[in-house]
Amino acid sequence: GCLMGASLLSFPAVASRSTTGRELSFFNLNTGERVNASYWENGRYIHDGLQEFSWLFRDHRAGDLQIPIDAKLFDQLFELQRKLGVQKEIHVVCGYRSAQTNASLRRSSRGVAKKSLHMSGQAVDLRIPGVELNRVRRAALAMNAGGVGYYPRSNFVHVDTGPKRHW
Repeated sequence: GCLMGASLLSFPAVASRSTTGRELSFFNLNTGERVNASYWENGRYIHDGLQEFSWLFRDHRAGDLQIPIDAKLFDQLFELQRKLGVQKEIHVVCGYRSAQTNASLRRSSRGVAKKSLHMSGQAVDLRIPGVELNRVRRAALAMNAGGVGYYPRSNFVHVDTGPKRHW
């Protein structure tokens, strides 16, 4: 437990050395919406940017239900792009999931966890157009933080801010 905490604590400092601000672009494959926003500047998170991302990551299956998405997830995605050497739009396959949506998906798919971190706003399933899926997976694993799931048949990589693990 202690090592994982230490690696998460040191993570933002690593990202902050590379730039004074952090910006990300997302495309929600389910709703067709795009967001490009700064979410971190001068050592602090920007509420408006985080709010825009949380809306884009909402559960469209549950009446547009949304919760605040873990800001550390965006730090991981920022670092993922840095490791890949790209600043491309990230395609969101699935962000936040309500308990009802998660249960429904569990009934139709074996790969859905009962206590999924999607339900607490700590996970995203994604792809980055123009970047090979296995390359995204390797870069996510190299960050050495959170969970990384590889779903080549469904064409996405899962990234979360939970304990360090992979599947």
